Amino acid sequence: MKKTAAFLSAPLALVAAPALPQSPYEIVEATTQSDWRPIAPDNLLVMTLGGGEQVFIELAPDFAPVHVENIRRLARAHWFDGIAVVRVQDNYVVQWGDPTEEKALPEGIEAAPPAEYERDAGEDWDFAPVTSGGYAFNSGYVNGWPVGRGTRIGENPAPPMETAGSLAWLVHCYGMVGVGRGDNPDTGTGAELYTVIGHAPRHLDRNIALAGRIVEGIENLSSLPRGTGPLGFYETEEERTPIASIRLASELPVAERPHFEVMRTDTETFRSYVDARANRSGWFIRPAGAVDVCNVNLPIRRAQ
Repeated sequence: MKKTAAFLSAPLALVAAPALPQSPYEIVEATTQSDWRPIAPDNLLVMTLGGGEQVFIELAPDFAPVHVENIRRLARAHWFDGIAVVRVQDNYVVQWGDPTEEKALPEGIEAAPPAEYERDAGEDWDFAPVTSGGYAFNSGYVNGWPVGRGTRIGENPAPPMETAGSLAWLVHCYGMVGVGRGDNPDTGTGAELYTVIGHAPRHLDRNIALAGRIVEGIENLSSLPRGTGPLGFYETEEERTPIASIRLASELPVAERPHFEVMRTDTETFRSYVDARANRSGWFIRPAGAVDVCNVNLPIRRAQ
């Protein structure tokens, strides 16, 4: 009987256990160089705070070309040197600019940029959909950027779930960088910028020009003391964090330039990554079966 039981159990050892789905981490670890795109030096800002801490920002010229060019001009003119973090509002934004609001802008700055809040969605775009509904008909990624898509009827926005339409816009995910502005028709010059440090304030989408995102070092801003004034503004000079400099990476000596890579979003690897983020295994008891565009956590890495 013992020999029979052993014989019957032997084939069971030959049946392979079903493979567990790859985790998002495992998918990233298995990527090849073709799954990544480099950030061009002319699209990378290096912000150095007064204490030496650094923040690295990728610019988005495909979505806000005039504002981005203004920001580049301000950086090349070293206009940002000596400004400060003027606002830290909990679960919302960190904002920086000239506390006096009197610093003259350098020559060549477009004082009244167009309202670069949305743009035509190119038919040749490799749009990778992630979610539908909510603040846009659908949301996804284009060339590594989180975007919403929708339409416009006449002068007024159509309900975002009505149609995919032909418009696209960057969305206010954590770490996105936008251009501060006053009341309409002011669109901001790029001299005053902010970044999101809380739950994605998607109600701001299509109301402010988003010009980039932080790719490293956001903890050096999100950990700053909260402002005690209205909307989180600092009320005294002592509260503010000085900004020593903001430079384009292309201005730095080649040997000193930081290099970053963003996971491409037009690949099967990215689609697998999104699926893994939506359908978590292991510790998760009830996988969500979906993932918000701002919770994809697009991989961005340092490169040599």
